[in-house]
Amino acid sequence: MSDNLLAKSFDLCCIVHCNIDFVEGACDSRTHSCRRRARHCRAKGICEFSAGTQRYIRRSLDVGLERTDACQRWSRDVVERAGIRVQERVYEKLSEIRGRVPEDLGLEWVEPFMAPLVTVSAFDLSQDRLPSFSAYRFLYERLIGAAAPLASGRILCGGFAPHIAPERRLDLLQSISENAATAPCLVNA
Repeated sequence: MSDNLLAKSFDLCCIVHCNIDFVEGACDSRTHSCRRRARHCRAKGICEFSAGTQRYIRRSLDVGLERTDACQRWSRDVVERAGIRVQERVYEKLSEIRGRVPEDLGLEWVEPFMAPLVTVSAFDLSQDRLPSFSAYRFLYERLIGAAAPLASGRILCGGFAPHIAPERRLDLLQSISENAATAPCLVNA
């Protein structure tokens, strides 16, 4: 097998293990391992999260971007299969949300954009798999796009849904950095 073909097969290994976008040279073809995978993932942001959070993010991306049969790929039992089916129904709102990403910050976009987004956010936050603002932002930047404004506003609204425990609300609030909380909400910047 040529070195180029061998390198491509090991890069495929990185795609399978990381389940994130491919960056050439992410895997070390000489050792048949993904030694640099951790550095590659950190650059993408996912390795900073626990294994459970990473799994939920990957599953959510498969559901939200309709990439695979999420039940077949991610469910380990009947309860998890039922949870994924509920998530699929909730995530049906994502195409509507993506179509409503505002072009400016006028008040007329707040309800059409934020109302369905808060519903989806509240669902994800109630699953207790996104323990911090950074995990939430990582997922939602990929589900609806990095240009969507008010990331901190979305997590605050979703985090204050009545079914979110008060301790969980406090954890979410404390995970928002001052920079994120005070960042300008510029769209298409």
